[in-house]
Amino acid sequence: MNLHEYQGKEILASYGVTVQRGIVASTPDEAVAAAKKLSEETGTGWWVLKAQIHAGGRGKGGGVKLAKSLDDVKNIASDIIGMQLVTPQTSSEGKKVHQVLVAEDVYYPGESETSEIYMSVLLNRNTGRNMIMYSTEGGMDIEEVADKTPHLIFTEEIDPKVGLQGFQARKIAFNLGLSGKAFKEMTKFVMSLYKAYDGIDASLFEINPVLKTSDDKILAVDAKVTLDDNGLFRHADYAALRDKREEDPIDVEAGEAGLNFVNLDGNVGCMVNGAGLAMATMDIIKMAGGNPANFLDVGGTADAARVEKAFRIILQDEKVEAILVNIFGGIVRCDRVAQGVIDAYQNIGDINVPIIVRLQGTNAEEAKKMIDESGLEVHSAIVLKEAADKVKELIG
Repeated sequence: MNLHEYQGKEILASYGVTVQRGIVASTPDEAVAAAKKLSEETGTGWWVLKAQIHAGGRGKGGGVKLAKSLDDVKNIASDIIGMQLVTPQTSSEGKKVHQVLVAEDVYYPGESETSEIYMSVLLNRNTGRNMIMYSTEGGMDIEEVADKTPHLIFTEEIDPKVGLQGFQARKIAFNLGLSGKAFKEMTKFVMSLYKAYDGIDASLFEINPVLKTSDDKILAVDAKVTLDDNGLFRHADYAALRDKREEDPIDVEAGEAGLNFVNLDGNVGCMVNGAGLAMATMDIIKMAGGNPANFLDVGGTADAARVEKAFRIILQDEKVEAILVNIFGGIVRCDRVAQGVIDAYQNIGDINVPIIVRLQGTNAEEAKKMIDESGLEVHSAIVLKEAADKVKELIG
């Protein structure tokens, strides 16, 4: 589950991480009020307005702007709120902006130069350990840094038995070329950042940039936070932060129905029970010359209601030219699934794409007979290759 920048910063601050202070606003008037309040609390005379969407690269799309007066705040907020923001991490349609974060200006002049640092905490899947990735090249796309100057990217792995150690935090500060007050601030920052990552069951923390201010403070100017869905049962307060407006409506609908669904770009819709079987089904579709339009696991209890809901979700994709239903009847009987397919077909009514149903397992023969005798435009199969060949035949 992704969080907005302002939500991520609130969590970080609760763990002692120093952040760029800001107030979220949903209207231009709220933005002006937020700017006034920030000036009273921080003394800032300029403000940064940031569009709150679940995507990076907001500045490149015009979603991050500096305001030097309250009139600027109102005008910029009016421009950003309600816009379709297109960034390198969104589709061509972009995402609608519902809120802006009005933040204090932290790039003020002082005794030393400001510097931007990249830092993230994530799981190294090769070693099964959490790691901190960091670079002196903050404010840039980390992919670009990795491509052009890979020697400027450092990593520090954390032993899960002992957690992040002080010497590791100091090593990070040293590799970043910091000294004096900035060195001490960075050491504290890193320790608090990892504590937050571990404490909230996150799968990703990305701070780009972490800023060393002109007076040697270290703070998070941005915050990209992704929570591990599997750990949300321990964090009901964080689960409540979910913004469904930022998600694909089809994904939301599938999740509420208890279906494991991932939308893809192909032309053959898939309805399968079991993740492994779903992966195999997508492979066989590719081998047959098609492309899977989705990953959809209806689970072990594929009753009529779930089957119908799955059909309705798949049919929302206009690219779908055929639907392959592939069910192994272990926990669930194939004849019950067949009845679910028949009921769903009749309830939905007008289905303009061919449906191929492959049922294997308990009562598979009975299920095939039910579908063949239903009078519906449904093609049955028992062997997976037979189903794949039928898909190839029907989509040309």
